[in-house]
Amino acid sequence: MTWLYRHLLRPLLFSQDSESIHNRVIEGLAFASQSRTGCLALEALYQAPQLPVTCMGLQFPNPVGLAAGMDKQGIAVPAWKALGFGFSEVGGVTRHAQPGNPLPRMFRAIPDEALINRMGFNNGGADLLAARLEGWKRQHRWPAHPVGVNLGKSKVTPLEEAASDYEYSFRKLWACADFFVVNVSSPNTPNLRQLQDKTALDEILTRLQEANRELAAAQPPSPSGGASSSQDGTRMKPILVKVAPDLTPEALDEIVELIIPRQLSGIVATNTTVARPTSSHPSLASVYAETGGLSGRPLKARSTEVVRHLYRQTSGKTPIIGVGGVSSADDAWEKVTAGASLIQVYSALVYQGPGVVRSIVDGLRLRLAGGQWKDAIGSGTR
Repeated sequence: MTWLYRHLLRPLLFSQDSESIHNRVIEGLAFASQSRTGCLALEALYQAPQLPVTCMGLQFPNPVGLAAGMDKQGIAVPAWKALGFGFSEVGGVTRHAQPGNPLPRMFRAIPDEALINRMGFNNGGADLLAARLEGWKRQHRWPAHPVGVNLGKSKVTPLEEAASDYEYSFRKLWACADFFVVNVSSPNTPNLRQLQDKTALDEILTRLQEANRELAAAQPPSPSGGASSSQDGTRMKPILVKVAPDLTPEALDEIVELIIPRQLSGIVATNTTVARPTSSHPSLASVYAETGGLSGRPLKARSTEVVRHLYRQTSGKTPIIGVGGVSSADDAWEKVTAGASLIQVYSALVYQGPGVVRSIVDGLRLRLAGGQWKDAIGSGTR
């Protein structure tokens, strides 16, 4: 299936503008999501085998998830499980609806199987996403895997009001999602990465956890408690932070220092990078000259390095979601043995097609060879 995609379908898709064809594909998946028949058809072609993982108090059918940015509007939520993903992350979503940056804003570096985007958190806002996710649940179309929401800052919101901006979206979406990722590392919103500073991030996380405890306390107590439960047993939603691959080890360590006091459930490593690889390929010079965040194969080594550093600095006690350059089982296994508890893909879906999820999960099962998933995590780092 992957061969057919790469050699027959992909050339047709790549003959069209990157963002335009992206939108058409997502709209097609949104159409399939509307009916059980559509999702069953996708499952028949792409469903991945079981490789159950328990992480952050959540049950994952397999450890390979969809990274944020693919389904910004949450319009294809049921389809991601049908395509084999063990979890999905929708968004980034901001409090206010915003169009994002001017077109064109997405570019392919095909020889390197990379993408550059400067989308700028284009989305319909937290209110619209909440209504859409509530609609999927009301229609009994919610997938049987964890669904996370990636939270960003509205462009119109000043940095000093960022905590309130994130809190509004978090409160609005709290009942709709299984976990949340605080995105302070996108390179495409002016000055957003300044929020990775320890003091600024601490303020955001403090506000979110206060809201988290309040909202959880209004719900029936969880009988099993769990890692994300408050002292009275009420179920809080896992909150993670997504970090940039361009941070220094010292800056990463400052974020690690917030894990315990702010009850962080995990870290997503990493977002896209503003760095560019060296390349002599003539078609890449103009692409790499574009501003924006780079994802895909050139990011693999650096994102794995960040995963490994975070695993060591947290003594393997904090779950890490490894993302960046994962396009095969070998790439995924590299992230896992470096310290990732879960994996996400984005660019690989564009370059390898939907069959990549099943291929990665199959390969991970072979590499485990009947062993325990928890024993594989960080096994190359200890």
